[in-house]
Amino acid sequence: MKILIIQQKMIGDVLTTSILFEVLKAEHPDAELHYVINSHTFPVVENNPFIDKFSFVTPEIEQSKTKFLSFLKSIKNEKYDAVIDVYSKFSSNLMTKFSGAKIKISKKKWYTSHYYTHVFKEAKTPKTNAGLAIENRLQLLQPLCDNIPKKIKPKVYLTPQEIENSKQFLIDSNINLSKPLFMISVLGSGDNKTYPLPHMADLIDLIVNETNGQILFNYIPKQIHEAKTVYNFCKSETKKHIHFDVFGKDLRNFLSITHHCTALIGNEGGAVNMAKALNIPTFTVFSPWILKEAWNMFENETTNISIHLKDVKPELYKDKSIKEMKGEVFNLYKEFPPELIFPKLKEFLKQF
Repeated sequence: MKILIIQQKMIGDVLTTSILFEVLKAEHPDAELHYVINSHTFPVVENNPFIDKFSFVTPEIEQSKTKFLSFLKSIKNEKYDAVIDVYSKFSSNLMTKFSGAKIKISKKKWYTSHYYTHVFKEAKTPKTNAGLAIENRLQLLQPLCDNIPKKIKPKVYLTPQEIENSKQFLIDSNINLSKPLFMISVLGSGDNKTYPLPHMADLIDLIVNETNGQILFNYIPKQIHEAKTVYNFCKSETKKHIHFDVFGKDLRNFLSITHHCTALIGNEGGAVNMAKALNIPTFTVFSPWILKEAWNMFENETTNISIHLKDVKPELYKDKSIKEMKGEVFNLYKEFPPELIFPKLKEFLKQF
């Protein structure tokens, strides 16, 4: 059996969907499993032992109809038996159609019955602490698997050499690995998923005050201005604990460095999902418009904790849709000052 799974775009989505491969291999050990992803997301699933082949959607393929058609033809030539389209957008609809697979699985939308043999309605209330992002993906395996776990955790596979190299890098950067080391997700994937920068600085001040820990910032070079702004908002004493120039130059490097951290704290997004996949404790601040139930994976009120504006001011959400919340996100952030986060963050930090 040859099976294709499609999950384009975001790093967190690609990592989360990788759980399907482990379940499929357990029930169909001889199956050949392929994964279509955007090329920039590959580092989070690199070395995954359950994935036999990757097909990359590159920026060139996305921008050229001719190259996209060629990509579709390459999918057709694979002669898949089954396709699981987790992405379920127009591009993946076409990939599914071109695959010629007899079994075509996706989420239920108004148009998907025309493309797929099996569609599943996404649940809105989680049944386990794995969260909806995990549970809704697992149900897509029903046409192919009899033994589906209720929850399974995404994993990142680092090599021993990567772990050792990052350890030496931190030591050479004057990081004391015997003391608490916190990775701060200072920026979200966009402005509407980023806790206001002065407020983030207040959280970092608290972390240093409570733990006397060392601080690393998660950012990429093009975000250096925003990251530096957070740094500048921090107190003078806090700045002494921030190793601003110690950061992952690429995604694998970030993963390897995070492996050595005490915890990751900050904005909800791919960095939090990666930390969880590395078994690193997390404290997550959700954007006011993001559905917490979908992405608060494996929350346990000890090693994985999150906070959402809805947790502290539920009255703001009465009879409002996610779309409405998204449109009001910057006003909602004003309703979410650091003082509302401090008590829960202090409790989280006690374990370190």
